[in-house]
Amino acid sequence: MRPQENKKITMNLNQQIEAWLQARIANFQSELRPFITLSYAQSWDGSIASRSGETLNFSCDESMRLTHQLRSLHDGILVGVGTVLCDDPQLTVREWSGKNPQPIVLDSRLRTPVTAKICHHPDKQCWILSVENATHSLGEKVDVITVGSDTLQDQVPLSAAMKMLAERNIKSLMVEGGAAVITAFLQARLVDALILTVAPKLVGGYKAVGDLQASDGDDRLNIHPLHSAHLGDDMVVWGELQYGGSAA
Repeated sequence: MRPQENKKITMNLNQQIEAWLQARIANFQSELRPFITLSYAQSWDGSIASRSGETLNFSCDESMRLTHQLRSLHDGILVGVGTVLCDDPQLTVREWSGKNPQPIVLDSRLRTPVTAKICHHPDKQCWILSVENATHSLGEKVDVITVGSDTLQDQVPLSAAMKMLAERNIKSLMVEGGAAVITAFLQARLVDALILTVAPKLVGGYKAVGDLQASDGDDRLNIHPLHSAHLGDDMVVWGELQYGGSAA
């Protein structure tokens, strides 16, 4: 296959995923939370990090461009504080044309360092969702949003946090990770769409998804309809989340 033909197929796939996602975002109606897309990269055996905890970059160039394209399609992008501490991401759109989404960190105990790149975003103030009030300054480009709950807990209550984001006009949210955040959103049945990049590697490391057993015993989680295609060296799988017993 000639390079020009391969580029045409890649662009068609990007356009296909974009059209699919935008249609679902447009049809989503809720005052309680934004439309939530879960998107991350993993190895064939489901690993996102080595056994030593080292973060692994699985995305080929084409997959990386897709990730940045997806970022540009959402109002906000969310990661956990563990990702900030390990990877120090920018969470900006650099490999695709489009606006930067609102950066958001799930950080229950305000462990985000003031030196983190996300605290020095080029055009936006970083929002940190926490259960604690800020007792020290993280800089002018950081806004700590304290999410209250009826019970004392170490984790940010996701439903309440998502409602606060909706009130701040975040109508679509992309969740990138890490594993604890991915699992928490799936456990809470808050994910509407999944876009997964699978790299042709076997790692035997830490998995992206943990225990999803629902409290009511109905832990069925299906992706339907399911779509898949090759992108560079990777496989991209995407679809809507269907939960046993109730919708997301």
